[in-house]
Amino acid sequence: MEPFFTNDAIVLGLLVIIVAAVFHTSSSSNPKWKKFYTYVPSILLCYFLPGLLNWPLGLVSGEESNLYFVASRYLLPASLVLLCLSIDIKGIINLGPKAVIMFFAATVGIVLGGPLAILIISTVAPDVLDVGSGEEVWRGLTTVAGSWIGGGANQASMKEIFGVSDSLFATMIVVDVICANIWTGFLLYGASKTQKVDKWLKSDTTAIDDLRDRVEHYQASIAKIPTLSEVMTILAIAFGGTALAHWGADVISPFMEARSEWLAKYSLESLTSGFFWLVVIATTIGVGLSFTKMRKYEGAGASRLGSVFIFILVATIGMRMNVGEVFDNLGLFAIGITWMLFHVLIMVLVAKLIKAPFFFVAVGSQANVGGAASAPVVASAFSPALAPVGVLLAVLGYALGTYGALLCAQLMAGVSP
Repeated sequence: MEPFFTNDAIVLGLLVIIVAAVFHTSSSSNPKWKKFYTYVPSILLCYFLPGLLNWPLGLVSGEESNLYFVASRYLLPASLVLLCLSIDIKGIINLGPKAVIMFFAATVGIVLGGPLAILIISTVAPDVLDVGSGEEVWRGLTTVAGSWIGGGANQASMKEIFGVSDSLFATMIVVDVICANIWTGFLLYGASKTQKVDKWLKSDTTAIDDLRDRVEHYQASIAKIPTLSEVMTILAIAFGGTALAHWGADVISPFMEARSEWLAKYSLESLTSGFFWLVVIATTIGVGLSFTKMRKYEGAGASRLGSVFIFILVATIGMRMNVGEVFDNLGLFAIGITWMLFHVLIMVLVAKLIKAPFFFVAVGSQANVGGAASAPVVASAFSPALAPVGVLLAVLGYALGTYGALLCAQLMAGVSP
């Protein structure tokens, strides 16, 4: 169905109005709003309300709009530069090994969750594994594994490796996006209840609290009312860094593409992705600038502006969610949801075992399932000071995506009827 608004300028206006309305009401002194936001996090509304514009209202189309592409390619790298400008490398190192352990637990949960979901659904409802074209469903599910462990490049690799048809691939993209977005919504909600969850996990949050407090203390110590010159300089840092990141990606990606056959031997197809290099270079620029005098622009609101870009990205991600499509693919979504539940179960068990903070659970999961576009979003829901942790883990996910997806594919093939 044709959306009511097809002009992206109008769609962007609607999204910014929604985000602004959420922030306006969440900071209101009205007791009713205060009570409401006690239970519903503001970032969750910024994520789900744009989805309502897509379905059931039909006002916009996340598929036809170019806003997500613009936000992920321009605003995301700009925000990474600004959010990393005041990064505390020592504090991140002091977080210890639990962050990496939870990341790998998330990967294991996806690798094992796929075949286990197929086993359960094939027993309860065997017809689900017949999509009517004679094509084996497990082959299509390998693309979901590639996406959930790594990213778009890994997903495309699985499509080629296992010969997934375009029609089945399109269906799997819907399963991938909807299931991942639903889980992201739960994580954003959980971020507002992190103290209760950490208490249940009996986790030690000292290192995370120390990192957040150190960054926030630094920000408060240099905070000032920015001049127009300082605001323009911050924008120059953000989009100058974005320009360098794009330039670097445009140079490196074709270089890697020319060596794709060699990279394929070692399952390193991710290195041919321009988006991978865009994220890596933007993050590197931000981290590099944190050791220079540019760090002082944090006092003029660099991370605040970076957070603005992140929330616009959140709205564009939410806009792509069409929950109505779930009803067209109920069987495959049953596999996707069951798969995700196994992923969550393994993460919770490992977190409980090593007493890992919920922040590591959320970011470790999102670094796999969501990747570089949404991992910093979830990390920012805990505190903008923690966004770089999400970025660094997401980059690790790109590197391991194809390896994990290939292992998952072999397991799914083995259990498929």
